[in-house]
Amino acid sequence: MYGNIQLIKTEDGSHTLYVPELGEHYHSIHGAVQESMHIFIDAGFRYLKINSEKINILEIGFGTGLNALLTLMESEENNQEINYTSVEAFPLEEEIYQKINYPMLFQDKNISTSFLKIHKVGWGEFKNITKKFALKKRHKKIEDIILPKNNYDLVYFDAFAPDVQPELWTAEIFIKIATSMKKNGILTTYSAKGKVKRALKASGFAIENIPGPPGKREITRAILK
Repeated sequence: MYGNIQLIKTEDGSHTLYVPELGEHYHSIHGAVQESMHIFIDAGFRYLKINSEKINILEIGFGTGLNALLTLMESEENNQEINYTSVEAFPLEEEIYQKINYPMLFQDKNISTSFLKIHKVGWGEFKNITKKFALKKRHKKIEDIILPKNNYDLVYFDAFAPDVQPELWTAEIFIKIATSMKKNGILTTYSAKGKVKRALKASGFAIENIPGPPGKREITRAILK
């Protein structure tokens, strides 16, 4: 767990967290919800063309639980069943996530209950947060984890920046993830750095450079070929 984490209100009114020891924010200061919607929901989940009873999603970096919450909301809206696996090496303490304001930004009173369930659910096994959304959190580093082969339709790669955690943005890690994905599966990430795109290409992905959310010119969508 990182120490002295600070709660910051971003430009769209939603919270991000700042880690002084890393000099990193969990989400964009230009808008946390806005950023996650753009990169992971719009460019990932809504872009995914799949006719399947269940969608299997892998997230690298559970963090504040925002991506999981927004995906849960999509599953409810679209009546889509989702198995969501999230990997997190440094989970937040309850005193921090209890202060995050995401549930207050949405009209549905059930969102607050779902957000707390997402954080409080135990590690290592799938648990239903709603009838349609099952979550399995894995309290490990991605480097140490064993992933099932040919399993995931969609990957949210939301680790801290390549300059901060370079060991997570390598071809070795992306090959591990690619092996766990289905053909034509999609990976989305906020990073558009050249070395990240080269590592993805070396791992069997075709790269799409797409416009980023406010404050970011470009993001990356990668499709497994």
